[in-house]
Amino acid sequence: MEVFNSYLFIIAVSGIVIISYFFNVLSKKTNVPAVLMLITLGILLQIPAYYFDFNKATLKPVLEVLGIVGLIMIVLEAALDLELKREKWGIIWRSFSVALVGLILTSLGCAALFSYFGDMSKTAALIYAIPLAIISSAIVIPSVLGLDPEKKEFLIYESTFVDILGIMFFYLVLGNANQSSSKLVLLDVVTNIAGTVVISILVSYALVLVFQNLTTKVKLFLLIAVLLLLYSIGKLLHLSSLLIILVFGLVLHNHQLFFRGFMKKWLKKESVEDVLEDFRIVTMESAFVMRTFFFVIFGLSLVLGSLLGIRVLLYSAAVIGIIYGVRFIAIKVFAKKDLNLYLYVAPRGLVTVLLFFAIPEEYAAVEFESGIVLFTIIISSVLMAISLIKSKKDKEESIDDMIELEAVEKKNSDH
Repeated sequence: MEVFNSYLFIIAVSGIVIISYFFNVLSKKTNVPAVLMLITLGILLQIPAYYFDFNKATLKPVLEVLGIVGLIMIVLEAALDLELKREKWGIIWRSFSVALVGLILTSLGCAALFSYFGDMSKTAALIYAIPLAIISSAIVIPSVLGLDPEKKEFLIYESTFVDILGIMFFYLVLGNANQSSSKLVLLDVVTNIAGTVVISILVSYALVLVFQNLTTKVKLFLLIAVLLLLYSIGKLLHLSSLLIILVFGLVLHNHQLFFRGFMKKWLKKESVEDVLEDFRIVTMESAFVMRTFFFVIFGLSLVLGSLLGIRVLLYSAAVIGIIYGVRFIAIKVFAKKDLNLYLYVAPRGLVTVLLFFAIPEEYAAVEFESGIVLFTIIISSVLMAISLIKSKKDKEESIDDMIELEAVEKKNSDH
């Protein structure tokens, strides 16, 4: 039997993209996250994979690359839609506060759980806990597009902030795991963030100025290649590279805010807006493809046997309890409204899986049930789906009530 057939491979890849498109359409109509459908599709593909004697071990590097590129595209997609205006600072501050408090308290809560009951060292427990504390913008962003602008922006800002802060937190813990001095750790954190912010701003200005002057039509994927290059170099230098992507997207979308005063004469407004419009489409399409194959391959790589066992169920229930207990407090303190919706829009996904793959061998040897990760992703996504469906139903009922009330008032006025 022929091991690899090029035409069958093309058929499979094309079919997955087409199915994913219909999943997105179905998701908008039902509010069931497309990610759950994609993971299910991946699990179902294990049947033909078993028939062809497919080796799951080969999927890990592919999944890691897809996750990294997908994360960059998703954060960039979000940044290109975020407006920095005076009236939006309230939403930005509240979403950042919920993101930061939720990330830290959830990480510490899960770390305490793993350390006390799982026989892990405190450092190893925290390294395993951080990925579970990170909300997936890859799931949130496409799922909340139908919400009211204020709710949508809050949730997009929050999930993007959590992704960035969570990745920074994870790698800072890894980088300082053997550091005994808390002052040196704090200095490293401040230096890392400050250095990355400065580099991000300088790089963003330079890229906008360079690409607005390019006359060739083939430049959008060149820009993506430059961003991927900068992200990868930043990671090798232990910088918080995702900040570079976020800042560039914000500078490009809010160019009139960043190019003011004497810098205004450097900006070619029409050229930049043309680049922005085309770049937004390319980024959206790229994020869709990366997200599709990441979650399908994730489903294909799952070991379903890891879901079995009382230990996995108990740990998963405890993690879910910590996640939503902390989130309830954070939203109650900082958001103060729309509690039922905001509380449950906290799915785990791409970044969680990506960071688990990034755990070094010295910590990977520690016993940890991978089924906990899968259960957390599934349960948090299902809770989000239920919340969004309820929110949509309440909105439709409210509209129907208003229409009925207007009809009654009109009828009364006619009499």
